[in-house]
Amino acid sequence: MRPGRDESRPYVYDEIMTTTMQEPEITQGLIESHGITPEEYERICSLLGREPNFTELGIFSVMWSEHCSYKNSRPVLKLFPREGKSLLVKAGEENAGVVDIGDGLAICFKIESHNHPSAVEPFQGAATGVGGIIRDIFTMGARPILSMNSLRFGSLEKAQNKHYLSGVVAGIAHYGNCIGIPTIGGEIYFDDSYEGNPLVNAFCLGIMRREDLVKGSAKGSGNLVYYVGATTGRDGLGGAAFASRELTEESHEDRPAVQVGDPFMEKLLMEACLELSKTDAIVGMQDMGAAGLTCSTCETASRGSCGIEIDLAKVPRRETGMIPYEIMLSESQERMLIIVKRGKERVVEGIFEKWDLHAVKLGEVRDGKAMRIFEDGKCVAEIPAKALTDEAPVYNREMKEPEYLKHTRNPDLSKMKEPKDFSETLLKLLDHPTIASKAWIYQQYDHMVRTDTVFLPGHDAALVRIKGTKKGIAISTDCNGLYCYLDPFEGGKIAVAEAARNVACSGAKPLAITNCLNFGNPMKPEIFWQFRKAVEGMSEACRALETPVTGGNVSFYNESPKGAIDPTPTIGMVGILEDINDRIPSFFQNVCDKIFLLGETFEELGGSQYLLLEHGLRMGMPPQLDLKKEKALYDLILACAKERVLNSCHDLSEGGLAVALSECILGKTNHPLGARVNLGFGQNLRRDALLFGETQSRVVVSVSAKQEGMLEALAKKYGVPCFKIGEVVSSGFEINSLIRLTSEQIEKTYRNAIPRRMK
Repeated sequence: MRPGRDESRPYVYDEIMTTTMQEPEITQGLIESHGITPEEYERICSLLGREPNFTELGIFSVMWSEHCSYKNSRPVLKLFPREGKSLLVKAGEENAGVVDIGDGLAICFKIESHNHPSAVEPFQGAATGVGGIIRDIFTMGARPILSMNSLRFGSLEKAQNKHYLSGVVAGIAHYGNCIGIPTIGGEIYFDDSYEGNPLVNAFCLGIMRREDLVKGSAKGSGNLVYYVGATTGRDGLGGAAFASRELTEESHEDRPAVQVGDPFMEKLLMEACLELSKTDAIVGMQDMGAAGLTCSTCETASRGSCGIEIDLAKVPRRETGMIPYEIMLSESQERMLIIVKRGKERVVEGIFEKWDLHAVKLGEVRDGKAMRIFEDGKCVAEIPAKALTDEAPVYNREMKEPEYLKHTRNPDLSKMKEPKDFSETLLKLLDHPTIASKAWIYQQYDHMVRTDTVFLPGHDAALVRIKGTKKGIAISTDCNGLYCYLDPFEGGKIAVAEAARNVACSGAKPLAITNCLNFGNPMKPEIFWQFRKAVEGMSEACRALETPVTGGNVSFYNESPKGAIDPTPTIGMVGILEDINDRIPSFFQNVCDKIFLLGETFEELGGSQYLLLEHGLRMGMPPQLDLKKEKALYDLILACAKERVLNSCHDLSEGGLAVALSECILGKTNHPLGARVNLGFGQNLRRDALLFGETQSRVVVSVSAKQEGMLEALAKKYGVPCFKIGEVVSSGFEINSLIRLTSEQIEKTYRNAIPRRMK
């Protein structure tokens, strides 16, 4: 944001400070370069009772950025249901959500974005996204046991998007594999709207005893403030503000805003922090993530309603000549701030010495409300802690329905011709990277480390066992951005419902969600309208499905020079399986099993992958979701799981029934099965809608012949339409007289789609 230069460069430290090493005079240009408006600057002066110095200006800049303060999104986020009988902390109170799962156990989970850094440096951007979300979990006292992700890229027909994909996947694999946490699933879409602005959303979940919960607050005047972990450098400077700007053609120059991660260092830090959390030595613990030492210091003080003092001269550094501005804003990785009970210094220092890590006493908790930053006895910043957090500006942005919806809402599909060859259309869908096998991606991840992974990647939901119990945890990440583009309210509802449906398909009861809300520039009324409507839809679904929001992340400014991304409110849904033996796989298991479709099919082609790929149309209303029907379907599946009626259960989503059936025959790794299907229902529907429409609240299940009656009886009890549509066979794939393919044709197309594009 230098005068006369693009706004994607958020700071001027790299030109001013590395040459003169002197703090510059506060000018209007410098204020603007930090993304602070004239009104905000007046508010800063009012809160301080004076003008800020350069370090204080930088601190306010990062803490009042959208990435840290949620100044544009906070009023809307209040719409979410954020309380539930199993929630141990409310959304936004701590680093991650915590849910009681019984027997004295709790799970801690969260999803966050690392979009902009991954666009500038795909490998390190994705790797440090994984590292950051892992720290959010173990800072709560939970041991991370799994990672997942949600990714978005432009078309793989373009070299730049292949570069993004290969770099991001390599970065995720590198960090997760090295630290020894399995990456057990996720989702990925490829669409032109993400051209130049890929989305990298990282999810992590940990397990803890309820009594081991650690909160991120500073309390007790005289208690000590410790810096632990890696050294501080200039990498990551301005990262929080960088995430609060649109990407431009020059954003690749912002490499100082991309952190560099060391998973081996994080492994040591994790073990040391978890060991420390089992002692009585700590009051609170906070990750140095976005805004680094600044955020961790002021947030712990603000949560504890106390003051805090630290001395920057004691901060371990790996670069010479760093000034307070740089030390406070650095986002160097693998660092934590710990509030330690006075008298317990040797406990802390002994544990970190054992793990060969820095543990340096920076300062103390104080009475009062001020965050004071010293360097060699000189006060270089003094700010009321709550001025940076609770008193950050909040805006109610203008909203306006986008003009494009007038064009997209009512296409005349009656003039659209059905395919001449439905088999060819099915293969085209199976060849699209959004639908095709993701094995090229997840085979780069170690998904078996820790030996608790029950469902390997590729199932509707990931599933892990909890050692020493019968319990299992199911997780799904989901969102259809095209649905949200065409109708953000309905798209938000569907994102929650599909994530819950995938969890239920595994046999687990959906418990709660975390979310990562990826949108364009909130200053544009059309974008903010999308955001508000999506949150309203998500909130309605969460209430109906009894899955409260535990927290998450808002990622605005996801725009490239070509425009904004499709609104993408990614959902991370977590469910509990009380007995892991009740699990249901996603794929057909046995020849001669009977195939049933649960749920009703309507003529809904709007927003479908079929309409996009076969006819080139991003148009129509997405499928309409009836939440009562959706809940009834979950209840039916869970009842079937408890009675062990189903041999498989698979959600219908992108590509509709024909794609879902194709995926069901490919679950066996050694040899695909086959399916012979006769669709006797839906005679009044267009044939392409019957095969490829994406009507919600539907699953394909398979049962043994002796369980048919039980399934039909349970379906009747729960009021879910139940249609017997075929049989699992040893080979071959037929649907009526419309589609006839060999299992090998389907398998080859489905499995080779991404690898052949990445060669």
